[in-house]
Amino acid sequence: MNYFRAIFSGLIVWISVSFSFYILGLIPFIKDHFLIQAILVMFGIVFFAIIGAKIYYKKVVETNGLLLGIVMSLTALILDILITVPFVEIPNGRSYYSFFSSPILWILATINALSVYFYWKKKNTFNSKTKKLVS
Repeated sequence: MNYFRAIFSGLIVWISVSFSFYILGLIPFIKDHFLIQAILVMFGIVFFAIIGAKIYYKKVVETNGLLLGIVMSLTALILDILITVPFVEIPNGRSYYSFFSSPILWILATINALSVYFYWKKKNTFNSKTKKLVS
């Protein structure tokens, strides 16, 4: 596994999710409804994870998709510890505990890891079929 590329892909996902929550927080009706924001981001994270996986698998093809998804999710969680909670959550009156005890966070991390896994699985299935056709 190329850890630099995996962490970079996780950074892309974290930036995308953070930006999504920021933009949704500016929309008048949605800004007061966290659950609606979370549901929209749950759909978006599938695409963000696939983009991160495409970036990773552009040069590295052997890595298991679930392992990559977990590393990408862990990268995002570490960035949440270092940036999101101290600079966004705490100034708004929340804490590390409230942030990390939210089921939404863990659902998003799981969706991210599974999206990368299914992207990898589909990519490998497609590649193995095309290799059989060429042979």
